[in-house]
Amino acid sequence: MSDVRWLSADEQQVWRGFRTAVTKFTEHLDRQLQRDSGMPMAYYEILVALSEAPERSLRMSELALNCHSSRSRLSHAVAKLEKEGWVERRACASDRRGSVARLTDRGFAVLEAAAPGHVTAVREQLFDVLTPAQLASLDEISRAMENGLQTECAQVRAELDEF
Repeated sequence: MSDVRWLSADEQQVWRGFRTAVTKFTEHLDRQLQRDSGMPMAYYEILVALSEAPERSLRMSELALNCHSSRSRLSHAVAKLEKEGWVERRACASDRRGSVARLTDRGFAVLEAAAPGHVTAVREQLFDVLTPAQLASLDEISRAMENGLQTECAQVRAELDEF
């Protein structure tokens, strides 16, 4: 325990404030999507990732990475999206062990309908409440945090390559 670098009172305040802000922001976006589009943010993120992919298709392992999701959580979500007719899943042509998810025309239409409300919520609760300097700092902070997690993320990618 002596090797633990405990947080100072100021660091705890920053940590708790950051955690609270991220949690409330994420919950707000999820509620907005549920209320206006009948889907959780996790489903929206899957639809977005597929809509931006070539031929609206991604291997499940790549989709999991793009959505920052575990294999099991992604598989469960895609199964629900398949039931809605928003996504189709098929075996990967180059590797029969893997599978590919593809956004259907119906799923794309659902995404198009959901996007304006989601973007408005993001704009109102992020971009409209921060100054340009704060946004630049947030971008810099986000990149630094992401860079600090590269080793762990590489390990996750390696595990997902088998999916």
